[in-house]
Amino acid sequence: MGDKDIRYPRNTVPQAHAFPQPQEVRGYGRIVFGASAVLFGVIALMWYDSDTWQTLSQIWSLPFGAIIGGCLMAAQIAGGIGMQLPRTARLASIVLGVVYLLFSLACIPGIIAEPAIYEHYGSFFEQFSCLSGTIALYAATEANEARASAFGRVARLGFGLCAISFTLSQMIYLRVTADLVPKWIPPHQRFWAILTTVAFALAAIAILINRQARLALRLMTVMLALFGVLVWTPRLIAHPESHLSWSEFGLTFLITGAAWMVADLRSF
Repeated sequence: MGDKDIRYPRNTVPQAHAFPQPQEVRGYGRIVFGASAVLFGVIALMWYDSDTWQTLSQIWSLPFGAIIGGCLMAAQIAGGIGMQLPRTARLASIVLGVVYLLFSLACIPGIIAEPAIYEHYGSFFEQFSCLSGTIALYAATEANEARASAFGRVARLGFGLCAISFTLSQMIYLRVTADLVPKWIPPHQRFWAILTTVAFALAAIAILINRQARLALRLMTVMLALFGVLVWTPRLIAHPESHLSWSEFGLTFLITGAAWMVADLRSF
């Protein structure tokens, strides 16, 4: 019997010719990531100052830098909203990917100018962690399983490198990190600064070698969220006029959402 004699039931397609379906962008990670992108974009457009933009204020030194920066922040807001909708999530991942790639590149002049100051490297990897989150979003919308897995692997490795940077930042600026810990949390501030530094280091190893990487990413997500709740929320309540606290609050939850996005991937 030839292929032309095969009859399929109405409204069905043979499995070999079925179109692959993209993975579902699931979980609350996309909500946290998207909402934080919107928040950071809004406060940056409201307050054109170095406390809010931090290292990203380097963009202002470009020709028409203020306009370029404003457009990038507006794109970040649009991407944060778009990623919440299944029909626009893939486009949003591309838009946000471009935004966070350019934000990462904006940190490089500081590294070149002052290579001995790790703060500039830390800023780069903060933005790069957001880029890793957008790659995870793109992987989650990819219909082809092989490509989805490849992009997921890039997102995992990228975030693993960022975890190394978080570790180094806390080691180098351990006293500053300890001062951020609320004094009412026992036993003392330095204990939690050291413990979270060790936690970042262990998470980085697990993520990079892909051994219990998902668990490490989820635990890191919880830790980052606690940073936002316990460190920056009280500061915002005490001093709502502080642009730096708003910026750090938004950035902390951006990175939290990025870690959550990577952790939620089916394969990496």
